[in-house]
Order: sequence, then structure tokens, then C-alpha cells
Amino acid sequence: MANNKALYSIAVVVLGFVCFIVGAIAVGLPNWGYFYSLVNPNYEQGYFGPWNMCKKMSYNREKCGADVSKFRPSEAVHIAGVVAAIGVTILGVFCVLSVLQLAMISSKERVGFKYTHLVMMKLALALLAALLSIAAAGLFAVQGDDRGFYSTRGEAFYVQIVCIVINSLLFIMSLYDALFSRRVGGDPTSVADPPDGATINNPGFKEAGRGISMTDASGKPYSSNGHGSVGSVTTAATTLSDASTITRSPLRSSLKKPRPPAGLGIQNPGYSGHSPPLNRNGSQKKVRIQTHSTEV
Repeated sequence: MANNKALYSIAVVVLGFVCFIVGAIAVGLPNWGYFYSLVNPNYEQGYFGPWNMCKKMSYNREKCGADVSKFRPSEAVHIAGVVAAIGVTILGVFCVLSVLQLAMISSKERVGFKYTHLVMMKLALALLAALLSIAAAGLFAVQGDDRGFYSTRGEAFYVQIVCIVINSLLFIMSLYDALFSRRVGGDPTSVADPPDGATINNPGFKEAGRGISMTDASGKPYSSNGHGSVGSVTTAATTLSDASTITRSPLRSSLKKPRPPAGLGIQNPGYSGHSPPLNRNGSQKKVRIQTHSTEV
């Protein structure tokens, strides 16, 4: 899925370079329109654009300048050229940001900007370039017939129409690229954190860092290895091994009393010297019954 998003971003970058080239061609071409004389079209004719006007002469010669003909383009034609040039400059900035985006995709490291911020800037530039291309074509379309001349549209004007189409497509693709960058795996510079482990089918275990978990039977905390089932199994063994190391307090008399002979007194089969300590939290209790036996 991440590879598909990277390929889509590369496609947006390629389309941005295409828009820049086509826009530069439209601005650079001089023949945005043609003018013809209504009196003698074969005698006085030529072409014009935002930057220059040329009159065709005999023997395939041309004479360019502002005063070569009585035909005068409107001021909107010059403004259209300026607007189109600004749009091409914006597309150039778009291409520079596209190079940075390609560097981030290939290296998976941040280069100059945050990846999502860079994609949003490209989206804004694509929108502005599309609007400027529409404005440039609209301003040039204002030009009409003037002073006994009629005009037609030239090749550069139709190239500008192509710029409107591909710039609009660039904006739509940049919009989807911005949406994809905000999804999981859309930012190649972000490293996904490894998923945290979860405890399954052990209701007596609590996650580390929220307190000490222990069983009710042993009163001992779980081991620090993070596996509740292992700690539950080893709790009983730990309790029995620690019971023998606990120091017991002496009885009331420090003198050793003789142990009653076998067969005398009431025996406690459940008691031994290695019995676990008295602990109300545990399930086992130590019971000792002392009796006074008389000698016969």
C-alpha cells in the first residue's frame, strides 16, 4: 500500500513538470493571435502577443514593433501575458518542491520541510497555477476587432487552454496526494512505532507501570518479565522456598523441652518444620496443638 502511494506521488511530480513545460511554451510563443486588415487582408496582416507585434511583408519578411501597423492590441493582452508568466513561475516553485518530495520518498528522511506541510504547499501552488491559467486565457479572449482589423486566436492561446486542463488535473491529483499523506503510511519520513504487546486470557494480570500485581493465594508479586502466566506458575514455588529462610521468634521459654515420645499426645500430620508461614492472604495456615503429657 505504501508503494502505491509513493508511485502516485511520483506521478503528481511528473505531471507538475509537464505543466511547467507547457506553460513556458505558451508564454514564450509570440503568436497569441493574428490580425488582418478588413480592406486588404493580403496587404496588411501579422501576429501579436503580450510582448510583441509583427507585420508580415513581402518575400517572407517580418517587421516587428509597436508602430508597424495601425492595429493596436488591448492592454488586457499584455496583462494576460504577465499573469501567465506568474503562473509558470509558480509551477517552477512546484517543481522545486517536487524534487524535495522525491528526495524524501527515496531517503525516507525529512528534507527542509515536514512532508505533510510540503504536500499542502504543493496543493496551494497547483490551485493558484490553475486559477492564473484561466485568468490569462480569459484576459486574452477580451481582445476583439479594432480600427478596421479583425483578429483570430493563435497557437499560443490554444496552448494556454491546454494549460488550463492539465493545471486543473494537477490540482485534483495534488488534492488526493495531500489526503493520502495524512493517512497511515502516507508519510514516508515517519517511522511507525512497534505495536505494544497485549495480555490475553489472564484476567489477574495488570500492565506494568500501573502498580504491583499479585495473586491472592501467594501474596507475591509477579515476576518482572511481563508474562503473567509464568509469574503465576512460579509464585507457589517461590513461597515454599522462601518459607524456610524466615527466622521464627522463640517460644516463651528459651529452654529446650523434650519432644514427646512417639505415640503420645495428639499429632498434627499437617504440620512440619518446613510448613509455610502464617499468612492470612494464603490458603494454608499453620496449626500447632500443644498438650501436657504426664509420665507414667
